[in-house]
Amino acid sequence: MIKSKIVTQIKLSFVSVLITLAVNAQTKYTISGTVKDKKTGEQMIGTVITIEELKGTGVACNEYGFYSLTLPEGNYTLKASMLGYADFILKINLNKNIKQDLQLEDAAKIMDEVVISSEIKDKNVTQAQMGVETIDIKEINKIPVLMGEKDVLKTMQLIPGIKSAREGNAGFYVRGGGADQNLILLDEAPVYNASHLLGFFSTFNSDAIKDVAIYKGTMPAQYGGRLSSALDIKMNDGDDKKFHVKGGLGLIASKLAIEGPLVKNKGSFLITGRRTYADLFLKLSDDSTLKKSKLYFYDLNLKANYNLNDKNRIFLSGYFGRDVLGIKSLFGIDWGNTTATLRWNHIVNAKLFSNTSFIYSNYSYKLSFNSAIDEIFVTSKIQDYNFKQEFQYFPNPHHKIRIGLNAIHHTIVPGQISSTDPKVSIATKLQDRYALDNAIYISNEWKASEKLNINYGLRFTAFTALGKGDFFTYDKNGTVTETKSYKDGENVKTYYNLEPRFSASYVVNEKSSVKAAYTRNTQNLHLISNSTAVSPTDLYILSSKNTKAEIADQVSLGYFRNFKENKYEFSAEVYYKDMQNQIDYKDGANTIANDKIEGELLYGIGRAYGLELFFKKKFGKFNGWVGYTLSKSEKKINGINDGKWYNAKQDKTHDISIVGIYDLAKKWTVSATWVYSTGNAVTFPTGKYTIDGQTTFSYSDRNGARMPSYHRLDIGATWQAKKTEKFESSWNFSVYNAYNRANAYSISFRDDPNDPSKTQAVQTSLFRMVPAITYNFKF
Repeated sequence: MIKSKIVTQIKLSFVSVLITLAVNAQTKYTISGTVKDKKTGEQMIGTVITIEELKGTGVACNEYGFYSLTLPEGNYTLKASMLGYADFILKINLNKNIKQDLQLEDAAKIMDEVVISSEIKDKNVTQAQMGVETIDIKEINKIPVLMGEKDVLKTMQLIPGIKSAREGNAGFYVRGGGADQNLILLDEAPVYNASHLLGFFSTFNSDAIKDVAIYKGTMPAQYGGRLSSALDIKMNDGDDKKFHVKGGLGLIASKLAIEGPLVKNKGSFLITGRRTYADLFLKLSDDSTLKKSKLYFYDLNLKANYNLNDKNRIFLSGYFGRDVLGIKSLFGIDWGNTTATLRWNHIVNAKLFSNTSFIYSNYSYKLSFNSAIDEIFVTSKIQDYNFKQEFQYFPNPHHKIRIGLNAIHHTIVPGQISSTDPKVSIATKLQDRYALDNAIYISNEWKASEKLNINYGLRFTAFTALGKGDFFTYDKNGTVTETKSYKDGENVKTYYNLEPRFSASYVVNEKSSVKAAYTRNTQNLHLISNSTAVSPTDLYILSSKNTKAEIADQVSLGYFRNFKENKYEFSAEVYYKDMQNQIDYKDGANTIANDKIEGELLYGIGRAYGLELFFKKKFGKFNGWVGYTLSKSEKKINGINDGKWYNAKQDKTHDISIVGIYDLAKKWTVSATWVYSTGNAVTFPTGKYTIDGQTTFSYSDRNGARMPSYHRLDIGATWQAKKTEKFESSWNFSVYNAYNRANAYSISFRDDPNDPSKTQAVQTSLFRMVPAITYNFKF
């Protein structure tokens, strides 16, 4: 009896294996291609390709608009869906490999109401990736900001978990991390200081941008080198069908963009430029100091692409921006970024896509001081040469595999002091520092089942500090105990790190899901700054014998839900981030032209944790969102605060943002934003004493006090003055800080003039009510 059952079981198992082999042996073919905007030829990132007959079978286009689906032989209905575009439906007979390029048309141009497919609307629920936010460029253009300049970074700060560094500042903090812990990429090129006019504007001209995505710590394996976030910004390719000119005239700045075909339907170009002209108004002043001062920035974005053939396309993009600030002939500073990216997209076959990139990035600044006899200059720069190779493999609809490598050569010129007078002996040059920053990575986006989606990957990094130069060893007091000289290219110290990445979503039902993620990130480029704002003269140093690679381990959990046929989205995420090898200054540290800056540093650990709530209305005449963050960010470093935990300077307990956009009429759109946050953690004096008639303040706990709470209302309106096939024009009106609140930019302390035994706190408020008007046009 038992023997009979065993034989029967063996037979059933054998039949099952045969059936499985037969199913797997079923002939399969691949349909692949690129998706573009029908009107402009722009490649469309993230378009979802689905098969109507196979529920749950689909793929999203990669960052170059490429898709690949491998299916059993048969007849299918293919659907391409993208937010704001009409669905593209195509009947196919898949009896061989098919290359099928798709063109989507703006839904607003062909119907009264935009049709948006459920695959797009459910993406926030079904995708495995956590902590990622995409920013709609159309929303950026409607949200009121300082002086009417549309700004990616300012809009991004309205998202939970992302906090402004300071009043009006483009610098930002993500989930308790520092401003230097954000990787900012423009067409794959790192941007080290993404701000203009001391941080009041970002370097990114919205007319040049196609796609913006930020990963709040739980970043995929292709991103690395920073602890807190990756901000990936991609520029427009340009219209490959028609020439266009568009621009804007504002109170503070003007901009112009030109785009068109290099060869119709094969290649295109884009040129955008922007410049402020505050310096022109200064020349009208009766004050001689203001009249001879300088205050402006300009930036230029360039991009060109060309299809060599059906399988090869090349891109060349660049950015150049500069700020100039000078007070008469006494003092001056100019700083800026230069980036260049050469990319080659190659479709190896229907399942394998290759991208090869050569990237250059340079950030530099120059300070000048004039005296009666000479002019003194201080210069510094960061320069990168970067090579990246990535393959994306689409074996079937359930897997998308990335394999890549990245190699960066860093050069840091920390500071050079020179004089126009050769007799002056002040000339000093700090030692240049060099490093190789190498990484390899692999990841897989796996649709494990209809309900379970998993992204997992591994990044391996090898960071090597290189000679030439003198490298110092310090004792616990910061005193040099050993000096060792290294030759050009000689290995000083190498740090190896494994960085696992994992995120998963489980779909509870059609409307909701739960998600979990774990990510390890490392960072070997460190910003040394004691300011709460991003400064162009902040000092960067590389990991070395003394300064180790920073490490962050982040875990996060989330609940995601859609309401009323996906018109509303809600998410709640909690996170905890543990940080190693964190850096802070000693009390009274000397950071100016100090070749032994590491002797002024202290090292320890950090932690950040919080709750992020986000509610968004996506469709209809009234749209917008409400975001709330409850968080804590702390450090524990021997030598500071008696070795106890203390607030990081970016710590803000509460952060609220409310955004509303309303289509008031066919030609009018009105918008408003309201923000509130707890004040930054700061160190205020707790006492004072007098030496030789001079008051000296004494301090206790590091960051033990807080700036006053911050809140502000901005309002805006856009009037579509004219819109035809050949010409468009609009006016944008906005008021920054509409109820004229005097928010604290800084607080200083001094003796009370009426009673020196008492102390006065003097608040500086930077921006009160600021109206702005901008005229935009396109033809």
